[in-house]
Amino acid sequence: MLGSKDRQLLAELQIDSRLTMQELAERVGMSTSACWRRVKALEADGIISRYAVIVDPKKAGFGLSSMVHVSLARHEQKHVDHFIREVSRHPEVLECFATSGEADFHLRVVVEDMDAYNAFLDDFVFKLPGVSQVRSNIVLKEIKADTALPFRV
Repeated sequence: MLGSKDRQLLAELQIDSRLTMQELAERVGMSTSACWRRVKALEADGIISRYAVIVDPKKAGFGLSSMVHVSLARHEQKHVDHFIREVSRHPEVLECFATSGEADFHLRVVVEDMDAYNAFLDDFVFKLPGVSQVRSNIVLKEIKADTALPFRV
């Protein structure tokens, strides 16, 4: 269970992970050395798994985003393992979730345009063994896209 100071540290780092330890310590009311030790412990425990830059997809030339719902014909473990391995290797797939419900997997895919999306489907998804159905929902407008967990501090 995370303590109050840990939640405060994580909340601040989610806003700006480029803060210096001194700035972070001041924001959460700790000494710099205690703050450094806590952040290092959060990293060592895997709670902080990495630091990243958030890029605006459209401004970076990725104009099409789609939610792709994939169903497998039979849940043979070799097909599931192959699907997961191949999806993990494709950078267009930003997120992949195994889910209950109508589809077995939900992917968030970002590409440059419709031609690139068609190529992604034709050259990759449709060729995967065991795939029985693929449905796409093209994102028309992004309403909310956040990466920060809702820490109550």
